Amino acid sequence: MNEANTKPANTAKPNRRPKSSPPPVRIYSLGGIGEIGKNMYGIEYKNEIVIIDAGLKFPDSRLSGIDYIIPDITYLIENRHKIKGLFLTHGHEDHIGALPFVLRQLSVPVYGGPLTIGLVRAKLEEYRMLGEVKLHVFEENDRFDFQQLSVHFFRTTHSIPDAFGIVVDTPYGAVVHTGDFKFDFTPEDRPADLFKMASVGGEGVLALLADSTNSEKDGFTPSERRVGGAILETFRQCDGRILFATFASNVHRLQQVVEAAMQCNRKIAVIGRSMEKVFAIGQDLGYIRVPEGMLIDVKHIDRYEDRQVLIICTGSQGEPNAALSRIASGAHRSVQIYPGDTVVFSSSPIPGNTQNVNRSIDMLMRAGAEVIYGSIFDIHTSGHGNREDLKLMLSFIRPKFFIPIHGEYRMLLSHKKLALQTGLTEERSFVLNIGDTLSIYRNRAKRGRTIPSGEVFISNGEMRAREDELMEERLELSQEGIVIVVMTLDRKTGQILAGPDIVTRGFVYMQDARPLLRRAEAVLKRNLTKQAEREAYDRAIWIRTIHRVMRKYFMKEVGRAPHIMPSILEV
Repeated sequence: MNEANTKPANTAKPNRRPKSSPPPVRIYSLGGIGEIGKNMYGIEYKNEIVIIDAGLKFPDSRLSGIDYIIPDITYLIENRHKIKGLFLTHGHEDHIGALPFVLRQLSVPVYGGPLTIGLVRAKLEEYRMLGEVKLHVFEENDRFDFQQLSVHFFRTTHSIPDAFGIVVDTPYGAVVHTGDFKFDFTPEDRPADLFKMASVGGEGVLALLADSTNSEKDGFTPSERRVGGAILETFRQCDGRILFATFASNVHRLQQVVEAAMQCNRKIAVIGRSMEKVFAIGQDLGYIRVPEGMLIDVKHIDRYEDRQVLIICTGSQGEPNAALSRIASGAHRSVQIYPGDTVVFSSSPIPGNTQNVNRSIDMLMRAGAEVIYGSIFDIHTSGHGNREDLKLMLSFIRPKFFIPIHGEYRMLLSHKKLALQTGLTEERSFVLNIGDTLSIYRNRAKRGRTIPSGEVFISNGEMRAREDELMEERLELSQEGIVIVVMTLDRKTGQILAGPDIVTRGFVYMQDARPLLRRAEAVLKRNLTKQAEREAYDRAIWIRTIHRVMRKYFMKEVGRAPHIMPSILEV
């Protein structure tokens, strides 16, 4: 018998590299979730990031001395090579206000509608950054294609023209960000593109990020057209001067005011820097239409009878430095309140501002004005959708996954409950926190790792990274006092035109320390003059020099380092 010539079978499996799972689409917020303001969102796939909005919010009374709060963008800085662009939904400060500070740290192109980019251009010009940033104006049918992601838009209705929803196409489907919106079927401006919303929803939407501000209010948000009638009726009942306070960016409202003033034969004076800026931009773009000769300088209002004068101003939120607040306190150089004046507040207080608004109303009434505000007469409607608006958007978009945004926690939770009523399941609806990431695949989603996030404080144009730094500064102020350096200079040449003058509080007694302070002024002027001879003027460098020279001088002379506060007027 011949033995079979066989080899033992090789039962070992060949080494195979495990199949890698496809990467997710990652969605996260750096601001605007669990709060009103500082909206900023990221949509990321592989090596590409699309940023939506870069807003600020205003501080509450706990943060006295802080001008604004903006998102912490540490994660974006660390991943700047992935960023394809920063897309803006509309031109309100809680969506564009952080741009000058974000763009100091990130060199990325910025995209927005015509009015939005007009407002951004003015803002960057104010911060002397206009030439440093690539600005792109988009229209509603434009599309921007990148290697992995594509971005396109649909027009919405809000309290400012050129408001858009943003669609980011990914390999797993579209991610839709509504921006701020309501459904207004008798709008003051171009109507929302309902057909495009339905079309985007019909093509399949992976995830929806939707405005939650009015998710606790029943019904539909009233039309802006109704407010126009209320404004006209108010003006007809007024015999004296009218001061009309609203958000500077509420361009529709400003046009309604112009039209009511025309019918009542009133001249218009505009005061407040932001109001003047928006008026100019709105007129250039055709959103604000004022007949020739109707606008007058506020210095000339006394040339007209009281019944012929309308003053449009900032300060509807009781902001301490706004025009109406200065008028109410008697600190405005051109306008004072007289008995017979009527002041109209055409806005609702932003959460946290109610106390400031009430204070302004009280001061105006004490000065003899009649004050009309929301609880007395309906001269304002929201630009945000109520519950029925939100359900209509959910029905148009029909997303697989839902993320409520733009609102405090209770608003987000209320919006999620609405989503469940329209057919979404608990497992597909996510209420996130700032810094949370949501990893979405084609048919499933899960919470991912947390990314760096938080708040950055802006004070006197400078960024302060953490609240504990602010507390340290306040402790320094209480213990060491403050030195204020005041000066005027030519912004082009850096030539000092006046000052530096030094004022102190809580540091040394002014009367006894005049020689010390005069020597400090001389030392500082010598150093700054030498710096101007060496290099071109740069505000940030000058501020650092003032801090360095003054701290060194006072430590040498008195052994203490007060808090230094430069105040530079550039002309």
